[in-house]
Amino acid sequence: MKESMGMGGSVVSKNILEGKGKLKWCVREEAVNEVDNGWRFLSDIDTDEFLSDSSNMVVCDWGTIIEIEPAIIEIFNMPIGTDIILVEENNQKAFVYTETGEKVNFII
Repeated sequence: MKESMGMGGSVVSKNILEGKGKLKWCVREEAVNEVDNGWRFLSDIDTDEFLSDSSNMVVCDWGTIIEIEPAIIEIFNMPIGTDIILVEENNQKAFVYTETGEKVNFII
């Protein structure tokens, strides 16, 4: 597991970690403890039934998630309440807000 450089851990769908589905939904909630960074990641194949079983979600180091999907590096500092989707068009990835579909613009 890659070190997270002090960025904590996130709750992640096993479908992402096992390579069955691609990371799609990214939601930031209040952290539940000092290790939790508040990020929750769901896959493109997660169903309500799958998500209703808490054993299908695991706590994972931020660095491991970056290895799976490097695009998330950009979202780390987004505020609590962020609800975005990772989309891919023409071999380019972007984040859009779940409610509006508006593209997330990053200032780096």
